[in-house]
Amino acid sequence: MAGQAAINLRWAQTLLNGLVAGGLRQVVISPGSRSTPLVLACERHPAITTRIQIDEHCAAFFALGLARMDRRPVALIATSGSAAAHWLPAVIEANHSAIPLILLSADRPPELQGWGANQTIDQSRLFDGQLRHYYSLPVAAETPTSLRYLQQLGRRSMAESRWPRPGPVHLNIPFAEPLTPEMDDEGRPGFNHDDGRQPVPAILPDPHQLQSLAEKLAGKTGVIIAGPETGEVTHADALLQLAEVLGAPVLADPLSGLRFGASRQERLITHYDSFLRQPDFAARHSPEWILRLGAMPVSKSLGAALESWAGSFQILLDPLGRWRDPLHLSHELVIAGVTAFCEQLGSRVSASAPASAPADWLDGFLQQEQRAQRGLAKADIAEAQLVEQLLAALPANSTLFCSNSMPIRNLDSFSGCGKTPLHIMANRGASGIDGNVSTLAGLAANNQQGRVVGLLGDLACYHDMNGLLAARELDVLIIVINNHGGGIFQHLPQAGLPEFERAWRTDPGLDFSRVAGLYDLNYDKVAHIKDFAAGLDMMLGRSGAGLLEVEVDAVDSVKRHRAYWQSLI
Repeated sequence: MAGQAAINLRWAQTLLNGLVAGGLRQVVISPGSRSTPLVLACERHPAITTRIQIDEHCAAFFALGLARMDRRPVALIATSGSAAAHWLPAVIEANHSAIPLILLSADRPPELQGWGANQTIDQSRLFDGQLRHYYSLPVAAETPTSLRYLQQLGRRSMAESRWPRPGPVHLNIPFAEPLTPEMDDEGRPGFNHDDGRQPVPAILPDPHQLQSLAEKLAGKTGVIIAGPETGEVTHADALLQLAEVLGAPVLADPLSGLRFGASRQERLITHYDSFLRQPDFAARHSPEWILRLGAMPVSKSLGAALESWAGSFQILLDPLGRWRDPLHLSHELVIAGVTAFCEQLGSRVSASAPASAPADWLDGFLQQEQRAQRGLAKADIAEAQLVEQLLAALPANSTLFCSNSMPIRNLDSFSGCGKTPLHIMANRGASGIDGNVSTLAGLAANNQQGRVVGLLGDLACYHDMNGLLAARELDVLIIVINNHGGGIFQHLPQAGLPEFERAWRTDPGLDFSRVAGLYDLNYDKVAHIKDFAAGLDMMLGRSGAGLLEVEVDAVDSVKRHRAYWQSLI
């Protein structure tokens, strides 16, 4: 009779075979004792690439980056106790950004739960409200029925992490001791190399809803708002063709996938955050309808404009059926694939007379876009020059990952658009400050083309400095905008409080040259924005991991931003 350690290993191997059959290829492991059977199963499976990340918090965001790059599920392994609790921030982000993760937490057996056993907690509720599914497995056994169940559970978990709404699936797996087998090769199940991923069905628009919308939109003034996660670049042409048929401007968020690489860009509006700060413009250009795709846009001024346009007929398009409408203004939800919806709606609108809005409707937005571009050229804003020079320097198909707070807002305000295809990403599901370096490292580890560059604030870098341990092994450039603390608060009412410096700005006072030295990264510093292009060129020319620090005066930056916005009134 096989000992418990051998049973544990075959149990773990059977589960892994099911996961591999469902398409799993990458596993991120944080070392521990109770997870030994899972780790051995992964290390010995020829279809699995394992990546060791010591810090569980970093490991989870690293896995998030791996999965975000190609939308293929990635598994995490951690030992029992509080280890898996460190995954929570990344699990929250995966939930809200619809990123598929498989969470494999090792646990103590039931007889140790609630009896004061070491490194034993209730792991069943760690991720309440954030999961697609949760499974509490029994202690390992070797009956034919239980092994069939386990292998099918692996396949099922992979499918559930991808559809109908991608996200995290948690399997809590208790193991009784002993954990290390003496003769672990006896009776080992064969390795599964097949990739039996279930195809994700295409969601086609309802014909009756399409006809109704065509009648409501044709010939009327409207605006298309492409928010974060609008879709892949392949959707861009269909969406922009629909905009042409309707005579509508497309206000494209930097995370929409539309700003860089689309073949038709003449209707793209990218400087709306600046000119929509003028209430008069929004009032004079109130649309009859609004079609919104993706999550809520980064821009607060666009959000304010949406509220001022509350009388417009608003349509929310989401292939996953999410009501992402915090303003509570949508009149109709469309559940359909972006390309199919745009193509079929465009065909129906084209049959109408008139199909397009009056020409002066679009012209009003284009004129403001051009005015904002001309004003920006004169504004001498350091972050605007940084964004422009960075985007111009990136090779085609590069990935730019941007942290929250000021970096993503600077990208929103100043990036414009371009023909060079680029992938712009950020953790905007929960918009947290944590895990940005580790997510960037995960993206770099799964990169197949172009460069991977991160644009982070100094606080975002500080919050995830442990992530630099993984980044140092990769070809990745981290650009740190050092404005000495919470620069975003300089733009908010808190800046006027006497407690501002102590309670909000919170300059960490880090010497980033020493941080780079600690993790053995290439390093350079730009003290003035006029030297940024040369510093960037040098760092992009180096292989391996690098950190480029850019000093920015937060107070001066706020003054220049406000002067620019004032010039557009």
